[in-house]
Amino acid sequence: MSDNVELDPEDKKIITLARSARARNGVPEGAAVRDETGRTYVAGTVALESLRLSALQTAVAMAVASGAKSLEAAAVVSEAERPAEADLAAVRDLGGAGTPLLLAGPDGTLRVAVQAS
Repeated sequence: MSDNVELDPEDKKIITLARSARARNGVPEGAAVRDETGRTYVAGTVALESLRLSALQTAVAMAVASGAKSLEAAAVVSEAERPAEADLAAVRDLGGAGTPLLLAGPDGTLRVAVQAS
């Protein structure tokens, strides 16, 4: 779990961005990822009849579509208690094993900090 985890300012920033995306768009999840150059990509859940992506899958796809080669970190804001396997897989696919994934509640409080593996 995340007890006594001290986040650096850049990780706090992506949690704040993910939280804002969730609230602004009225979606179940918000996510943000930071690529190897420090650029951030922010997204919400996509729930179309023909396309369903979690917020984190959408953020990773946006990073890839923008030319990102890797990820430094990812964050999801959700009601969930633990990251979805599909989200871990998306982070691992672009960032590699060991990329940090931060899961925060809707209030922005960190619930879980894991590494994509």
